[in-house]
Amino acid sequence: MRVVELYEHPAAAGDGETAALRTAMALNHDVRFTDGREAVGDPTETAIVEHVVADGSFDQYRDVVERYPRASELPFDSDRKCMTTVHRAGDRFLIVTKGAAEAVAATLRDPDDAKRLTKLADEWAGRGIRVLAFAGRHLDALPAPMDSRTVEKDLAFFGLTGLIDPARDEVKKAIEECRTAGIKPVMITGDHPATARAIAAEIGILGEDDLVLTGAELKRLDDDAFLRQVEQTAVYARVSPDQKLRIVRALQEKGHFAAMTGDGVNDAPSLKAANIGVAMGVTGTDVSKEAAHLVLLDDNFATIVRAVREGRRIFDNIRKFVKYIMTCNSAEILSIAVPPLIGLPVPLLPIQILWINLVTDGLPALALAGEQAERDVMKRPPRPPRESLFADGVGGHIVRFGLLMAIVTIGAQAWAIHERIAHWQTIVFTVLSLSQLGHVLAIRSDRTFLYKQGFLSNGPLFWSVFLTFWLQLAVVYLPFMNEIFKTAPLSAFELLVALALSAVVFHAVELEKWLRRRFSKSDAVLNK
Repeated sequence: MRVVELYEHPAAAGDGETAALRTAMALNHDVRFTDGREAVGDPTETAIVEHVVADGSFDQYRDVVERYPRASELPFDSDRKCMTTVHRAGDRFLIVTKGAAEAVAATLRDPDDAKRLTKLADEWAGRGIRVLAFAGRHLDALPAPMDSRTVEKDLAFFGLTGLIDPARDEVKKAIEECRTAGIKPVMITGDHPATARAIAAEIGILGEDDLVLTGAELKRLDDDAFLRQVEQTAVYARVSPDQKLRIVRALQEKGHFAAMTGDGVNDAPSLKAANIGVAMGVTGTDVSKEAAHLVLLDDNFATIVRAVREGRRIFDNIRKFVKYIMTCNSAEILSIAVPPLIGLPVPLLPIQILWINLVTDGLPALALAGEQAERDVMKRPPRPPRESLFADGVGGHIVRFGLLMAIVTIGAQAWAIHERIAHWQTIVFTVLSLSQLGHVLAIRSDRTFLYKQGFLSNGPLFWSVFLTFWLQLAVVYLPFMNEIFKTAPLSAFELLVALALSAVVFHAVELEKWLRRRFSKSDAVLNK
């Protein structure tokens, strides 16, 4: 944030050394300086003070502060929309008020100054400039009681300060990514409506059909009227803390999952009420951080979008893990339970089942956690919060491919027994183990073929499958492993048959992806 415009009222005389506006800018703030002369405080106030220092010098700034020691303060209030400081000026007192243009205009003694202030503020706001007005007066004695009604009245207009808070380069892209992901960004600000409109349009929050609503307009709407337009409103300007809470609750009442960002004490109620409250880690108050569910360490909106992307990746990988484990386990259960029912012997020994569960299931399943986000992960609409983990085809996949894997395994057993192969159990053991490895490679994506993903895009999974494959061959061909697992070496032909049968599940999953891409309209759009 930086100061880009200044308007000093010609009739506002200073103290002979410093103009009235610059004196006010140097006094009305809560900024402090570190030993290294670095300004620390609210970004808006910091920008104003840094401009004062840059316009003169740090020594000149400090001289003004020392000449007008602060005697009292009326802190910023969201209802008044201004802040007033009281300073000793010799045997008198200097009142300095800073705040929103319309709030300060209401405190001026001269109606013409109020009109001039309002007109200029509207012009600047239309250009996306954030406007703060300054006013003040000298008093011989402080009024009693000293409050906004007795102090903030009959003030002289000092001038205006215009600031630009440029959006970070990545924000516009992040807003666009939000929209493609089915997330609607909404701006809630204390700025002038014209400023908010200009900035929101620049970064892509405000669309052609979106509405801009001010706090005063929102106050006049009853709950039913507000609910009718809350989904079409993209920008709220000059709103109070209780109205922020009202916006969050209205969105939730319409069935939306609302995330809210904030940094001030007044944001705490809405941060706590939101489904996800996100506080600013750098500029945020302790109260806002305590009320929030998450804290941004870099105060960057784009970080929220990256977190959404990462959350979707993690959720996808959890679904893949569940899909893999349950498909394999259901195939194992069917492969063991069905053969005795159709006149075949039990196909696997307990130690062989244990090997499959610990090695063939275990290593690749854990490696699925490292799978990268799919290409369309931010092009999908948000999932309903109460949607089952088995929705969107996961449950059907488990049933279909668990059954297919069991059929292939039992088929291998029937073929080997029919061919009178003495070590038919080793063939069954190998087919079931390698079928699961083929399955885990295929389910790395719900829509993208393995050859497009690349085998090495998930290094841990590739090496776990590679290692598990050779461990399985070691169980089959190493004599001491034969003794432990009751296996026997397979001939080249038998191994080729086992490999061919094991590949059936892999190709079936890839075929399902092709059919989905070919005939599903939603997938056709996502994969463009």
